[in-house]
Amino acid sequence: MQDLASSGAAAAASADANPLHTVHLYVFDGFADWEAAFAVAGIHNPQFQREPGRWQVKTVGPGRHAVPRSMGGVSVLPDMAVEDLRPDASAMLILPGGIGWADDASHHAAIGKAGEFLRRGVPVAAICGATAALARAGWLESRPHTSNALSYLKGTGYGGADGYRDVAALRAGNLITAGGMAPIEFAREIFALLGIYEDEALQAWEQLYKTGKSAYFAKLSRAAAGPQGREGGGADEAGGGNGDGGGDGGGD
Repeated sequence: MQDLASSGAAAAASADANPLHTVHLYVFDGFADWEAAFAVAGIHNPQFQREPGRWQVKTVGPGRHAVPRSMGGVSVLPDMAVEDLRPDASAMLILPGGIGWADDASHHAAIGKAGEFLRRGVPVAAICGATAALARAGWLESRPHTSNALSYLKGTGYGGADGYRDVAALRAGNLITAGGMAPIEFAREIFALLGIYEDEALQAWEQLYKTGKSAYFAKLSRAAAGPQGREGGGADEAGGGNGDGGGDGGGD
């Protein structure tokens, strides 16, 4: 019994020293489920991570009992209402695109919560229609940002056009923005800001999903394994490149 008590105390002490980091995903009727899919899968899955098992994803919805259905028809039971979310209990709030962002009333609570996060210095990641909602609320006036297109944001009446960057995804301080066509780049910036993967692993992850070349999976595995994994990777990498059949065969 003493051994069990000691083990429990040690586990509790370890948990206190390394608290679980939680990223919150906002879900609502008609949310674009694919836009945050790469990001939340990489955060919640410990494989290849710098600190495996230190991250989790929780969902927040428009109400305590609502069960939103995504644009793809997937029903999600939120872990909590967005109104109850506290910035000091979250590592990031992710706002996917979808239906209703042009209507302030539909997502008033979520935009208000995003503003609270930004004021407190807690990261917010917005993609597609969610960027327009941030623009309409004034959060892009003085921050570098991107979206689906500058003309798209100008339709909100915002005055932050000088800060617009014509890129797939952009990380500027504690704010990440992206166009709806860039879920991979969106995830990359989220991983980079949170430090989910080592730099080399992150580069390999992005190339794996952008090119589909298996050589990058080998690179990702070796990078996540650390120096030992990288030492013996030459033969595997060459083999992976030949197996892909392309002249650039997984090269950087």
